[in-house]
Amino acid sequence: MNINLSILLVILSVLVLTWGFERYRTQFVKTELALSLVVATGIFTIVISPDMYDVLGGMLNIENRFITIMLITNIALVGFLFYVVKMNRENKQEIGDLVRSLSVNQAPTDPVLLDGGHETIAIVIPAYNEEETIRPVIESLPESVSGYKVEGIVVSDGSADNTAKRADIDGTTVIEHPLNQGQGGALKTGFEVASKRGADIVVTMDGDGQHPAEELERLVTPIINDEADYVMGSRQLGTDYSDNSTLRRIGISSFTWIINLLTKAKITDCTNGYRAIRGCAVEQLTLTEERFSAPELIIEAKKNGLRIEEIPITVEKRQAGKTKKPKLGYAIGLTRTIVTTWIR
Repeated sequence: MNINLSILLVILSVLVLTWGFERYRTQFVKTELALSLVVATGIFTIVISPDMYDVLGGMLNIENRFITIMLITNIALVGFLFYVVKMNRENKQEIGDLVRSLSVNQAPTDPVLLDGGHETIAIVIPAYNEEETIRPVIESLPESVSGYKVEGIVVSDGSADNTAKRADIDGTTVIEHPLNQGQGGALKTGFEVASKRGADIVVTMDGDGQHPAEELERLVTPIINDEADYVMGSRQLGTDYSDNSTLRRIGISSFTWIINLLTKAKITDCTNGYRAIRGCAVEQLTLTEERFSAPELIIEAKKNGLRIEEIPITVEKRQAGKTKKPKLGYAIGLTRTIVTTWIR
């Protein structure tokens, strides 16, 4: 190895070690210090004892030293990338928890819901840039269903338009996320507020007008009659006017089949956001997914032994605006959510 390359590698190993030491001094993250030690040692070894890589190459039946070094380097790089992804996810989760905590703490407290004087249904509506549709959705909600008082909880999820202002109608609680947290994050905020207020039943519906309020009574009746703890609306059993493409319909059916296979569920529509959950059961669900929450809710319900029932509903065409669901990313996100929720 020529002297210039040796000097360069020594400098690189020192820089890596210095980075790890500085990170530990400021953040006291042992993982990063250990990682820097391993990488710096590996680089320094190339300079002082390159024959060691010939030994490793012989063990792997690789004759070329350079190929051995490249293989080890690529393995280390992949490990580092996984670490970065993990740290990024943890940081995002911490930020999300902080955003939701601040939002929940700022939500007004309704003493009517806390004094136990009324049985209540909390309608949690996550909304992201839905200023054109959110008011009609709220205005369509009945004041009561089967003797249960209906309370709307709108979570404006980092909306850049007038969603929060348009949703601010008497009797409706409006919570704003300063940063977009995804539909799952918005639902978690809504669930926490509903639980703190002692809601007997928690219903989720979209803010784009696709879920008719007229079907609310049928959705909650199995819970009221103590026939179910988790009721899902199904466009497959009912009517679908959503204009979903053939590819998306096939995707929904495929993911539904996978969930049924993994959990022994018997559902037909795993991505429908029109659902009702017994209030005391909401806190049993471990919810970590911020974007693709529908499969997580179903699998968590099965894991916790909730009685699941599916009823036919109508899904209307989006009343205004465009869908927020990514195309390819949606399929990848659902797959990841199903797998991680099932194995954890």
